[in-house]
Amino acid sequence: MKIAVQENLVPGKDATERWARARDWGFDGLELRGAGGIKSRLPELRAARAAGMVASSICPDSGPFIGAFDAADRQTALTALRDLLDVAAEIGAAGVITPAAYGIHSNRLPPFTTPRPPEDDCAILTEALSALGAHAEKLGVELWLEPLNRYEDHMVNTLAQGAELCRASGNRAVKLMADLFHMNIEEADIAASLRAAGPLVAHLHFADSSRLEPGTGHTDFATALAALPGFTGWGAIEDRKSTRLNSSHATLS
Repeated sequence: MKIAVQENLVPGKDATERWARARDWGFDGLELRGAGGIKSRLPELRAARAAGMVASSICPDSGPFIGAFDAADRQTALTALRDLLDVAAEIGAAGVITPAAYGIHSNRLPPFTTPRPPEDDCAILTEALSALGAHAEKLGVELWLEPLNRYEDHMVNTLAQGAELCRASGNRAVKLMADLFHMNIEEADIAASLRAAGPLVAHLHFADSSRLEPGTGHTDFATALAALPGFTGWGAIEDRKSTRLNSSHATLS
């Protein structure tokens, strides 16, 4: 497995400088943050790639998302994700991450009642994943659906739920991104959930139960990773305040 670090956790004025620092720290690649208008960064990203940057993936930085309640917001999300997929293909990244949504509603917090029935959630997400998957497949990259914990999203919380949607999309370019922080909250057995999802798991995010870097909480990374023998994809460090990124490698090895 190759280990990347999200670019926002690495100092530097541009992707070239951040890549140089990440490489010095021992990382194999950078996971880019796909803030709005990522195509405007193409000159910077092309220069970084010419300087040797290895981009593992692109993670969206803000909404709206494909599961938004408003139809116009969903269309905005589709357009933004197509742009991210285009950029991923150009710079050699393997895929683009998307959650169903972030922070628009939680069934575990007041008012507890979702404004849209679950069957509509499913239909909306399936349609979006199918369309984006077709675009990704045409480009030779993948789209990775990320389940979030119950307080951040009400639609897709577990790998099993995500796997159902991946299959429903009918497209082999739509796979799962497994985030061990969210899994620590939602999965009764992280390793068993990873084994059950199997080849649909294409990418991993590493943050401990503390939401800090691996080694600062109680997540059993060794057992989790052993559940994916032969995994050849990327794992990326994504946490709130990395203070000792170099030691993260030891925790994950």
